[in-house]
Amino acid sequence: MNLENAQKAVDDWIKEHGVRYFNELTNMAQLTEEVGEVARIIARRYGEQSEKESDKDKDLGEELADVMFVVLCLANQTGVDLQEAFDKKLDIKTKRDKDRHKNNEKLH
Repeated sequence: MNLENAQKAVDDWIKEHGVRYFNELTNMAQLTEEVGEVARIIARRYGEQSEKESDKDKDLGEELADVMFVVLCLANQTGVDLQEAFDKKLDIKTKRDKDRHKNNEKLH
């Protein structure tokens, strides 16, 4: 599924099940909450913090999908075409950084 289709799927879901979009500020708060959940899993599973028993059943993929869902909501309600924006950003990063990381001694 490309980003255009993902945006449409989220919009269809909101219209069918969600009644309406939460306002942009509420969705921004939700996004922050979801990113925090991802950070908690990463910090405990891959970082130096010990993983609590209650965190061991957390699904990183599901939490990342929650982040994507809210990002797609924000894009839809603010009129952002994420496919176009992502393609443009990837092009900018490719032109700007095409040799930067290859030449970074810290990465070798």
